[in-house]
Amino acid sequence: MLTGEHLWLVGTSMLFAVAIGLPLGILLTRRPKLKTFIFGSTNIIQTIPSLALFGILLPLPWLGVRVDRLAITALALYALLPIVRNTYTGITGISAPVREAAVAMGLTSRELLWHVELPLASPVILAGIRVATVITIGVATIAAAIGAGGLGEFIFRGIAMVDNGVILAGAIPAALMALFADFLLGGVEKLLASRQH
Repeated sequence: MLTGEHLWLVGTSMLFAVAIGLPLGILLTRRPKLKTFIFGSTNIIQTIPSLALFGILLPLPWLGVRVDRLAITALALYALLPIVRNTYTGITGISAPVREAAVAMGLTSRELLWHVELPLASPVILAGIRVATVITIGVATIAAAIGAGGLGEFIFRGIAMVDNGVILAGAIPAALMALFADFLLGGVEKLLASRQH
């Protein structure tokens, strides 16, 4: 049950993070002037301790009503930086001759993005999603502190009881989940990279 809650928190927050981070990264390649503001904001979020971020978001009307919403929002915010950064880096890292050849073939800006830039940048983008997922699995354990559930409940219960067995009952599955996600996404990343060679 707690493992299912943990997976749900991570999965939902990652969906939001990708849905926000990917367009933001693409936007930065089109509007470089926003780079300082967006990278600055996502960097600042990363530096805020997780419990403090939950506390900052708590007074917000729609979020504070339900702890799961609060946890998902905080986790999605934490996951943004690697997704935005890698999307931007992946697209801007495409060599100029490739871009010029696509434009010479008559591709519009949108076609260039969908048919050239995103496919070529996909291994780098996925690497960002992979890092964000592993971070989110770890930070999601803190969500139990505000009553959002997940494997962190075992960890906090174990700390309160001074029982290492209970702590490990939460820590080991969370670590295994992070390792599995890293292995799975790493495999997909290698597959995408190999298709480009």
